[in-house]
Amino acid sequence: MTTLSTFTALDGENLAVQDWPVGEGERLRGVVVLVHGLGEYAGRYNALATRLNEWGFAVRGYDQYGHGDSGGARGALPSATRLLEDLADVIDSTRRRMRHGLPLILLGHSMGGLVAGRFVSLRVRPIDGLVMSSPALDAGLGVLQRLLVAVLPRIAPDLRMGNGLQAQYLSHDTSVVEAYLADPLCHDRISARLAAFIASAGPATLARAPQWRIPTLLMYAGDDRLVDPAGSRAFAQAAPRELVTSRCFENLYHEIFNEADNGAVFATLKDWLDTRF
Repeated sequence: MTTLSTFTALDGENLAVQDWPVGEGERLRGVVVLVHGLGEYAGRYNALATRLNEWGFAVRGYDQYGHGDSGGARGALPSATRLLEDLADVIDSTRRRMRHGLPLILLGHSMGGLVAGRFVSLRVRPIDGLVMSSPALDAGLGVLQRLLVAVLPRIAPDLRMGNGLQAQYLSHDTSVVEAYLADPLCHDRISARLAAFIASAGPATLARAPQWRIPTLLMYAGDDRLVDPAGSRAFAQAAPRELVTSRCFENLYHEIFNEADNGAVFATLKDWLDTRF
């Protein structure tokens, strides 16, 4: 059973929050905070949250600023640090509701994986574990795109444009693609400031990989056409192997949890959670 609520950020903006509690009478092993990707929202992770519930983890997801049912123009970003500040607010709120001693694990996908990774790299708040799914550590920008990202945020930071996402490469499962395209809460907008955040936060997170201190599971798609898997490979190579477990799913597209052949993806996640928590 899932519940929807509204969380008020420190600046008064509303963030939509979705909670998936474990079943009544079930042992609670920890809490997972979900951070979704660009142009989508937390509700798309119902299948993943349900699986985590079955394993004993309560799940809390939220729609990031400018996404889903949260406030803000679609794809907008009022400041370069806004997504990190909102995540800190959500974690603080979640901690206040949790039983003392329970682990809190961040799980971010795509842009959400980048936000979560950057959050951990800056040590904004203490967490107990991190899962990054197809994180946008390397946005795969071409020369023209890099030029636009360098110039536009200075002269028109709030200018919003199409994000260029090719939905057919989300998953090999066509029903996933069709549902995404038909979903009114999904959008294709991105502001110059948000694009600049993505372009800069990836390299900044990679630079801190050698000093990583948080137990981390990195899972990424080898056939990803939406973010460059080279970013994940570079992170895995630079990070301490005793703390960072990495797994590449060679033939999968970007949304590894939504692929038709996702058995190994869920098995990898469960094994890591069982080992660490």
